[in-house]
Order: sequence, then structure tokens, then C-alpha cells
Amino acid sequence: MKITDVRLRKVNNQDTRMKALVSITFEDAFVIHDLRVIEGNNGLFVAMPSKRTPDGEFRDIAHPIHSDMRQHVQEEVMRVYDETEDPEPQEPEEQQTSSDDAAPETAETIEDPSQDAAAQDEAHHRDAPKQGDLEIGDDK
Repeated sequence: MKITDVRLRKVNNQDTRMKALVSITFEDAFVIHDLRVIEGNNGLFVAMPSKRTPDGEFRDIAHPIHSDMRQHVQEEVMRVYDETEDPEPQEPEEQQTSSDDAAPETAETIEDPSQDAAAQDEAHHRDAPKQGDLEIGDDK
């Protein structure tokens, strides 16, 4: 199975161990959202998407079955992480006295919350440059 796209957004928050949010696409056909790059005690690692169970534990929603697949996902995500610039430091927002100075809101800056997830994924991935292909495993 081939990773055909990795989308990564670094987080600009010193108060959290989460350093980036990631989406990966396999074979230009299947996307997994909400992977996270976490700063652990032994360095950065990729955490799979998870949810909290009623008893308070976290369970992976999606994860590799084999360790070689997990290693390849980790390597590809970390490659893109290393290539991605750190976010600009956030400055406190200043009170604006005139709306003339405000930047107009455009379709590029605001996502339509009424779109369903599949439509957002399709729009997000359409015509986007690919950041590299990585052949994973022998399964086709």
C-alpha cells in the first residue's frame, strides 16, 4: 500500500506536547485524519487517531497492523515534519478601530462548516501537490 499524500500542520503552542496534526492518504483513495506528532520522553513520535472510551482509556481508531507499516508511516510523517516550516509566533490580537484595515474573508481562509467531511476531503486534496510517494509493504 502506498502513501500518496501527507498533510501536516505544526502547532504553535508551547504548553502542549502535541507538535503537529497530520492526515495521510493511501493510494489516492483513502485518508486518515488526526494523526499527531507528539514530543515524548525519547523524542518525537507519531500517535494514531484515538478516542476516549467510557472508562476513560484511549483506544486507537485506526492503526497499522504490522510494525513495518507503523515504521514506514512514522518515517514518512517525520520526513514531512522536518521539511515543514515552524508556524509564525502568534501575536496578541489588537483592537481595530476601523474595519477598513481588516483583511477580507475569502473562500481560501474560511472552510464552510456545512460541507460534509467527504466533500471537504475531496476539495482539500483536489489538485494539491503531492509531497512524495512511499511504497509500504508488499500488499497490493
